[in-house]
Amino acid sequence: MQWFTADAYDLSRLIFQRALAALYLVAFLGAARQFRPLIGEHGMLPVPRYVARMPFRRAPSLFQLRYSDRFFALCAWAGCTVAVALLAGADGLLPLWGAMLLWLIPWALYLSVVNVGQTWYGFGWESLLLEVGFLAVFLGNDEVAPPVLVLFLLRWVLFRVEFGAGLIKMRGDACWRRLTCLYFHHETQPMPGPLSRFFHQLPRPLHRVEVAANHVTQLVVPVLLFTPQPVATGAAFLMIATQLWLVLSGNFAWLNWLTIVLAVSALDLSAWHTPRTFAPAPLWYEAVVGAVTVGLLALSYRPVRNLLSRRQVMNTSFDPLHLVNSYGAFGSVSRVRQEIVLEGTADPVPREDSDWRAYEFKGKPGDVRRWPRQFAPYHLRLDWMMWFAALSPAYARPWFGPLVERLLDGDRDTLRLLRASPFPPEAPPAYVRARLYRYRYTTWRELRATGAHWERTYVREYLAPTRLSTRAQQR
Repeated sequence: MQWFTADAYDLSRLIFQRALAALYLVAFLGAARQFRPLIGEHGMLPVPRYVARMPFRRAPSLFQLRYSDRFFALCAWAGCTVAVALLAGADGLLPLWGAMLLWLIPWALYLSVVNVGQTWYGFGWESLLLEVGFLAVFLGNDEVAPPVLVLFLLRWVLFRVEFGAGLIKMRGDACWRRLTCLYFHHETQPMPGPLSRFFHQLPRPLHRVEVAANHVTQLVVPVLLFTPQPVATGAAFLMIATQLWLVLSGNFAWLNWLTIVLAVSALDLSAWHTPRTFAPAPLWYEAVVGAVTVGLLALSYRPVRNLLSRRQVMNTSFDPLHLVNSYGAFGSVSRVRQEIVLEGTADPVPREDSDWRAYEFKGKPGDVRRWPRQFAPYHLRLDWMMWFAALSPAYARPWFGPLVERLLDGDRDTLRLLRASPFPPEAPPAYVRARLYRYRYTTWRELRATGAHWERTYVREYLAPTRLSTRAQQR
């Protein structure tokens, strides 16, 4: 069928596939380096304990069948290996069916990780990577031109990402409607980047322009993705520009980068390369792509109903395979930044004047003199959850106690999640406490005078001085 493929999107597909492979690599690398203290056999939220109470049908995963830290590490590093192969173009060296199987491997492996990752993998970009990764299986390789149906489904995902985010803002915090949310957002976002303070200190009228432009990009421009070229390409470029602005202003793991990758799939780059002649798509391939399209459109009913609902929810998966999901972010914006500071002391009797030493995290603010770093697209899962824990202890109830216990035990895997520990593993603290502080950016005058990036004010005790119980010490 002539209509089935679109030769003009060959270069767009190539860029999309290589960029997606790079993001897969980042995701698997993060899983390999962080899983032991988070969800390992002796982690804060162990996988074996989770799968013992979670039916396979609700969370299909290889680790439902068998789990060990060694097996998880093998799967994570295998995912890295396949991602590198795809990044190098290995799918182009295989027949069409072989390329599809190769793209299916990282999707199945990462699905297995996400479905046992619990709180640590509850972010919207996990489902987004799985939804986009599943579509990549059917995008083809050098044997055939990109299928029109899959290109449409990729635009459908991009539409829901942007439009869902726009609707959740308009239905949520009133500051989005008043165009004032960016008075606070750059200072209170989960993990500021090195340029976030510059964005925060832009003139307020410019902040209002930013919010208005964001509304246009998320509520109007996505509709243009389904118009003829070159309008759709222009819409995709506007989305890419907006996402690059967000990349510069914060650390949102691979959310912005994956959205950019999605937008690339909508670009008509035929003027940038020499046209190729492709063989007709095999009949079996057309049948498979057609069946997948019908199935995914049928599954889209619930996400569409969610978009239209006044009770719209963000970042929700409606099926255990994460095939079609809802997205959105920052339906509400914090006005004040609060941070938990964990401290330990070797004193046998903890007092206010004891020698309390702070643990420093890699990404989240701690030492007021330390300038934030750029980590995205890499995802620092513990740092992100510490931001949620500062908003409400309810977010931290399942894992905060185990975290403190591991600091008291000097657990090496847990300490590797941190930037710096004031206590070596062989000499852990006798007590650990947590205190809540309010943080704000210093003004330029304060920065020049003190060298401090942040100014902080003590709010209250978050966790009283705690030591290991006799039972925990015996373990």
